[in-house]
Amino acid sequence: MSTGDELKAAVSARRDLGPDYEDAVVDSFLDKVGQEVDRRVDERLAARSPKNVVRQGPSESQRLALAIVSLSLGTLATLVLVLADSAKATMLIPIWVGIIIVNGLFNGPRGKG
Repeated sequence: MSTGDELKAAVSARRDLGPDYEDAVVDSFLDKVGQEVDRRVDERLAARSPKNVVRQGPSESQRLALAIVSLSLGTLATLVLVLADSAKATMLIPIWVGIIIVNGLFNGPRGKG
């Protein structure tokens, strides 16, 4: 029975039973409408599958942790290479490029959601 039919039935019952039963008729109608709303909400929630849920990207604390760790390791690598042998300082370029790429990918465009 549709909500419109339920309303017509409630109005008809109210006419037949009189004003003494008005509260009971209204409560019954509202209960049926509430059940219908719940059923529709449940259907919509069930229709959502995990495939439709967009995975959120890394949290702000994860982004900060990566930045701190990568900069610390990059600085440590720089100090070790410069102090150990300045001729190997050219190895710093790929190290820092790698750090920039990893941070760029990790902190790149965030997923929609």
